[in-house]
Amino acid sequence: MLSSTPSIQGQVLELRVTGCRKLRDTELFSRQDPYVIVEYANTKLRTRTCTDGGRNPSFDEKFQIPLVDGLRELNVLVWNSNTINNDDFIGSCRVPLHKVLASGYDDASWPLQTRRMKSAGEVTLIMHFDVAAMKNKMGGKTGAQYAPSMPAPSPYAASSAYPAPAGYPAAPPHQAYPAPYPAPSAYSTPPPQQPYGQPCPPQPYGQPYPPQPYGQPYPPQPYGQPYPPPSAAQSPYPPAPYPGAYPPRPY
Repeated sequence: MLSSTPSIQGQVLELRVTGCRKLRDTELFSRQDPYVIVEYANTKLRTRTCTDGGRNPSFDEKFQIPLVDGLRELNVLVWNSNTINNDDFIGSCRVPLHKVLASGYDDASWPLQTRRMKSAGEVTLIMHFDVAAMKNKMGGKTGAQYAPSMPAPSPYAASSAYPAPAGYPAAPPHQAYPAPYPAPSAYSTPPPQQPYGQPCPPQPYGQPYPPQPYGQPYPPQPYGQPYPPPSAAQSPYPPAPYPGAYPPRPY
């Protein structure tokens, strides 16, 4: 499960220790010589000693602190340097880093306290942090984490003795059933033309026109009458009366 808090691992915090004000005085007869120690994880930084700085020493020193996940505060301690005896503890405080990690800048004075939780003055710090670099780093990690991973090829795929299964044959394209008939032409094909001056149709040489049925003489005769017609000797004229008395008898 991913955390909603952005990672600060490997990012750099720029710290500037400006000075202190109204420090608790640990000297009775002389001016004290304060210095500041900043602790963060395994990092321990120390400013120079402000000789005769008294209660309002000035340092104006810069440090770069590599950040780690899970630790978002600094531990600041102020000491008085002694030449013969051990150094005197003046006061300390814890400085949270939430504001500087969110906005990239924090300039404030932090109250110091003794081990008995009494006021010991204040220390002024200026901090800078590159928020854009942190967001870019988080974006790269998020993209790499959610990038789809391709499965590794199987070592047995290339040495397989069996061929890869073939797919089904592709279906033929859809065709209408039954096949549509061609549309009739609006114009019929004209008959072939005959050469100029030739009868239509051409007749065999020596055959009368129009052609006669097979076995029938020319010219054609009336139905039932032989050809040629009988002569006058064979057919009397005027024709003989109908057999019987003529004129007919009265009824």
